Amino acid sequence: MAIIKSLRGKTPEFGKDCFMADNAVIVGEVKMGDHCTVWFNAVVRGDVHSITIGDNTNIQDGAIIHCTYQKAKTTIGSNVSIAHNAIVHGCTVEDNVLIGMGAIVMDDAVIGRDSVIAAGAIVLAGTRVEPGSIYAGIPARKLKDIGPEMKEVISRTARNYPMYAEWYKV
Repeated sequence: MAIIKSLRGKTPEFGKDCFMADNAVIVGEVKMGDHCTVWFNAVVRGDVHSITIGDNTNIQDGAIIHCTYQKAKTTIGSNVSIAHNAIVHGCTVEDNVLIGMGAIVMDDAVIGRDSVIAAGAIVLAGTRVEPGSIYAGIPARKLKDIGPEMKEVISRTARNYPMYAEWYKV
């Protein structure tokens, strides 16, 4: 069973039909929408500030969602996929975004809707990612505008994770 822990008077809140893997950790001031999934070894730690997550968002294996004490909360929209071992810290991720494997998004960054952060990219603090774009590299820079094929990948990934979760509910 996932570790779901209250801390400093704050208890995680979940929408309907969410899935937390057995060793996922969700702590403190976390509010999650409907049909979200938090996968193996993922940590969503709302101990020093709030974390708000929209509907149909997946936080994949080994990902870390955190904030900065009294400075930077984390807000994640709907239909967002945060891939394996990514770090999302004290920032805003708008709707319909894919954060690639091993990517890092730092404090006060804003990831515009319908965007992709490529695997391994580092989005520096305060960066504003244009809606509908792909950012890659260290530090992350705009690579190009998103095309219809990548828009479908974002949508399909967000759609598939609730289906994968059903396999574990047997």
